[in-house]
Amino acid sequence: MLQLLSNFWSFMISSPTNFILVTVLSVVFFVIAGIFLFPKLFLRNRIALALWGKFESVAELRKFGFLAAVFFLIIAVYWGMRPLKDGLFNAIVGMDWQPVAKWLSLVLITPLVILYSKLIDKYPRDKVFYVLLGMYAIATLLFMGVFMHPTIGLANKAASSTRIIGWMWYVFVESFGSLIVALFWAFSSDITKPAAAKRGFPIIYLFGQAGNILGPWALRAKRFGFGTSAPVVGIISVLIVLIMFLFWVFNKVTPKSQMEGYQAAEVADEKKVQEHKEEPGFLDGLKLLFSHGYLLGIVCIIMFFELVVTILDFFFKVTAAAHFAGNETGLSAYLADYGVWTGIVSTLCVLLGTSAIQRKLGMTFSLLLLPILVGVAVITLRISPVLGIAFWIMVLAKAANYALNQPTIKQLYIPTTKDTKYKAQAWIEMFGSRGSKALGSAINFSKKFVGINLFLLVSSTISLGLVGVWLFIAVYVARVFNKAVKENKVVC
Repeated sequence: MLQLLSNFWSFMISSPTNFILVTVLSVVFFVIAGIFLFPKLFLRNRIALALWGKFESVAELRKFGFLAAVFFLIIAVYWGMRPLKDGLFNAIVGMDWQPVAKWLSLVLITPLVILYSKLIDKYPRDKVFYVLLGMYAIATLLFMGVFMHPTIGLANKAASSTRIIGWMWYVFVESFGSLIVALFWAFSSDITKPAAAKRGFPIIYLFGQAGNILGPWALRAKRFGFGTSAPVVGIISVLIVLIMFLFWVFNKVTPKSQMEGYQAAEVADEKKVQEHKEEPGFLDGLKLLFSHGYLLGIVCIIMFFELVVTILDFFFKVTAAAHFAGNETGLSAYLADYGVWTGIVSTLCVLLGTSAIQRKLGMTFSLLLLPILVGVAVITLRISPVLGIAFWIMVLAKAANYALNQPTIKQLYIPTTKDTKYKAQAWIEMFGSRGSKALGSAINFSKKFVGINLFLLVSSTISLGLVGVWLFIAVYVARVFNKAVKENKVVC
């Protein structure tokens, strides 16, 4: 026992990252213990009350505890794959082709979103969740086999734009973030009321940040002593199956009273729809998106953040790839460290009270804070364009997005219909996230022709202009949301 404690202490003090990692995960562990083992004490705990507010019952608390556990695994898998996405793509194709890969992901994810919409029309939401996760579990096993192939896999050290597997892997990881994360939040917002979301969604995001830390920290080749990252892809497949199992447990143990969401005028609207039922089209979500200013506003909020961060991210990763030239596991490990620190800072932000910002200062302030922070980041990188600065700017920008902006945006879907939650949200994720990344990649691709100095000047000017427009749109969306909730109405 003493030897075990000695080894544990040695691990903690071996690096600042390990110390913070253990500290943050320990806090999350105590939150888990409080929710599932001592829920009545948790409901009365002053720290918990200050961070998340007062939950109505043990059943409500455990509902969010289970959702948080599912989200923990989803984000652990996603952030475990993200460093591998860039590391393996760089080794197989080359980082200079990353902007093209983002364009390709937009094109290929479009039919996937259409298929997703058709599945949502025909099958229960939880069944769609199982089907999609099953497909991703099988696909990751196939990718592992290909990566281990002596000719077309990672043993082939000659990076080339003609190696299809690198392109397929990049799009595959991008699609996981677009579909699975979007479906999880569509399901969660569909069974949650606005007041409960203010209490429960920040806990879900706290667990998500723990997954953001643990996923990239653990899922790396060097951690297991592997020569390449191919076996790690196989481990990810097992974790995806575990997500399916935990989601099944959630559906079995959660009482029906906790599976009811925002009602208001939606009930009457659905009755009218039933009376005039038509065969749903697979572009329904897209039609909804372009027919409501509120949804377009959400698209713009997501798009402007992703567009600016795509530009910053490209500079960061190109610089990192040059630093780790010819070292796939080294680059993947460095990008994994970036993921770990993003999770650590995000978790600290949640624990230090960013989750209380929306509850106490309101929707408007919460939506305005991120564009202000991103504007400061753009100016900082323009002044000091070096790898170390870029690393911490990306960590802080992503952390602010995950800890504050994402929980706030997910609440924006609550006063909407089921079609908006499930169909339009998927298109919003694609256009807002993938579309803006593709547009940002077009700007990034110009670096090949104009050089790094002119690229930084033009891209920073464009970014600051977008931040200015972003601020006005955030105010508009917040006003519409606040009015709908106050009047107990559906926006669209």
